[in-house]
Amino acid sequence: MIDGRRGRTTQEQAGPSARAAGGRRHAIGARLVRLGISADHVTVAGVLLAVANSVVIASGALYVACALLIVGGLMDTLDGVVAKAAGTASARGAFFDSVADRVADGFLFGGLAWYLAVGHHPREALLPVAILAVGSVISYERAKAESLGFSGRGGLMERAERLIIFGLAMLVHVVMIPILWALLVLTTGTAIGRFVRVWRQASGTAVARPPVGVRSWRRGRVDSRWRQLRETGSTAPARLSAGQGARWRNRRSTATLSTRLRGVLNAEHAGSRSAARAARPGRPTRSSRPTRSSRRLTDGGRTR
Repeated sequence: MIDGRRGRTTQEQAGPSARAAGGRRHAIGARLVRLGISADHVTVAGVLLAVANSVVIASGALYVACALLIVGGLMDTLDGVVAKAAGTASARGAFFDSVADRVADGFLFGGLAWYLAVGHHPREALLPVAILAVGSVISYERAKAESLGFSGRGGLMERAERLIIFGLAMLVHVVMIPILWALLVLTTGTAIGRFVRVWRQASGTAVARPPVGVRSWRRGRVDSRWRQLRETGSTAPARLSAGQGARWRNRRSTATLSTRLRGVLNAEHAGSRSAARAARPGRPTRSSRPTRSSRRLTDGGRTR
């Protein structure tokens, strides 16, 4: 992707020329930071340039569109450089940059689809739309794979390569349609390759899940017959003898559904009233109430 994040690998793996280029980009980023330009400003400017470029493409000025596409690619590499120079590189900036790339791609390929629809190739206007759709699948595969802990990178047609061939199709627009067909085929192959790569990584990785119909109890939940009926399909007690179990199953099989639900709701209502009476302050319980024989007693053990 043209997002300024590939520089860390090229500087580490390439030779002195790549490190010198990285130093020049860092100097440019530092100069932009001194001018008060942040990485978000560069990203927003890149999106606005893509919007303007889509209008230029739709109007048919393809050579001008190629020049604007090159400028937009250079700006897209500067946001990461500016963020590193300012020390503001963060996950929020990476998220904003990725979303801005998708929006810019939509405008660019939409402008090309408009150009083909109003020109001499109305049937081939769906080619840019198809390329955009498959490119979105490639980006989604990478994002989903990384969220699951796998590696979803790689492939022949990443965003940088797609934009290069996109610019080549506008530069030699005499053979634009064959180039777009080739781009669609290569992009589809990249999407399939990433899918297979992540599929192989995820093979054999199982996620532990509870059995169907069984839910784990959370701390603080109150056991009740209604929850037991809803989660297990039965309100029978957990432990029953053989005779009690048989009688329970016979009664459950002969009773209607409305009767069983009414019994469950009545039991719930009775249980809640009993709990409310027990929790009411100042109300004596049955065990603490004085009996009739105790009321007969007076001081000294004599009755009245």
